[in-house]
Formats: sequence, structure tokens, C-alpha cells
Amino acid sequence: MAIPKIQRVISIFWPSFLTASAATIVFFTVFDPHDLMALLDVPPISRLGVYTIGFFCFWALTAISCIMTCYFQRPCSEVNTTCHDYQI
Repeated sequence: MAIPKIQRVISIFWPSFLTASAATIVFFTVFDPHDLMALLDVPPISRLGVYTIGFFCFWALTAISCIMTCYFQRPCSEVNTTCHDYQI
């Protein structure tokens, strides 16, 4: 029985959303956005803007991690079957 595509997508983005939320809270508890902007020498952005950019960066990183986990969970027989089709 195949897992529906929407369930696979949700199984990637929901845990990565939760992890990104926790990472954002921890990161910005330790580092002040204004100090980071001064250190990086970027144009001034509001604190909320920095929080938003940070959250989406954390979400992208954790989503990539979840995608890689799902990719490597595939059975070897499934991966090898697709590779055998192209052998000469």
C-alpha cells in the first residue's frame, strides 16, 4: 500500500516546522538581531524581519534534513531496481 503524496509532504514539513520553531526560539534567545546585523554589516531590518528570515532559514535547513532522511529510508531493492533499468 503506497503512502499518499500529501501525507509524505506533511511528514517532511511538519517536523521541520516544529524544529525550526524551537531553533528560532533558542537562537534568538542567545543572539540579539541588532547585534547580528551590526556584525554582518547589512542594511537595517526590523527585529521581526530578522526573526522571520531566521525562521525560514531554519525551516529550510530542517526540511532538507527531513527530505534526506525520507530519501535514505527507501528500501535498497527499490533504489536498485530503478538503477538496473539503465545498465547496459
